[in-house]
Amino acid sequence: MKLTLGFSPCPNDTFIFDAMVHHKIDTEGLDFEVVFADVEQLNKWAFQGKLDITKLSYNAFTHCVNDYALLDSGSALGNKCGPLLIKKPNTILTKESKIAIPGRYTTANMLLEIAFSNHQNKVEILFSEIENEVLKGSVDAGLIIHENRFTYQEKGLEKVKDLGEFWETETGLPIPLGGIVVKRSLQTEIQKKIERVLRKSVEYAFANPNSSADYVQCHAQEMEKQVVDAHIALYVNDYSISLGEQGRKAVEKIFKKSEQLGAAIFV
Repeated sequence: MKLTLGFSPCPNDTFIFDAMVHHKIDTEGLDFEVVFADVEQLNKWAFQGKLDITKLSYNAFTHCVNDYALLDSGSALGNKCGPLLIKKPNTILTKESKIAIPGRYTTANMLLEIAFSNHQNKVEILFSEIENEVLKGSVDAGLIIHENRFTYQEKGLEKVKDLGEFWETETGLPIPLGGIVVKRSLQTEIQKKIERVLRKSVEYAFANPNSSADYVQCHAQEMEKQVVDAHIALYVNDYSISLGEQGRKAVEKIFKKSEQLGAAIFV
């Protein structure tokens, strides 16, 4: 059985999915047609029900939960791994300041809405371009995710706020950034099979960290190995194997926050 599978080319995703995509584990008869895309594109596709299995932001998941079910494995969720709001040192932010966000439906944007509800002058920019747009001055600040948190300081930018730390202080829970979901229209047994295979893939990745090196580096473009390794170490952890009690509480909290915000971030 062939299923469409969407995830980003970021190191944490390629690290997690390598074993199942390349049949390094028993996939129980499942085969996967991989579709690479930025997480915001994956979010939008999830609203359209385009893919059988997909990575998506937890913020986006709160709006398509009727069509997709969350898998227990594969999540990017943890401590000290949240998005950062950054700017140039001499920039003074006001409510009129233009802020680059990595997508309207990202968890990062949701956190920005919670922490800085007065900042509504936002512009959507591909996450990998946000640092450059801040440096050029086309925006006053930027909300960075993924590997950019390892590079912004050496480019002369400074942190305004760590929104992951903000979330952890406010809730006492890890920050749920992204998860893996499967179409509810698939047979229950198929969904369970996908869950088993995904968990085995994550466990294989941990047990054989060098096995995915070529696949990860191939899609990491020009990212230095030390940044790739730091990226994986930050976003792939025990919660990626299983959400566990704390992970599930964090996801439930995101849903509650989404209800409180209503449609504000979707206007």
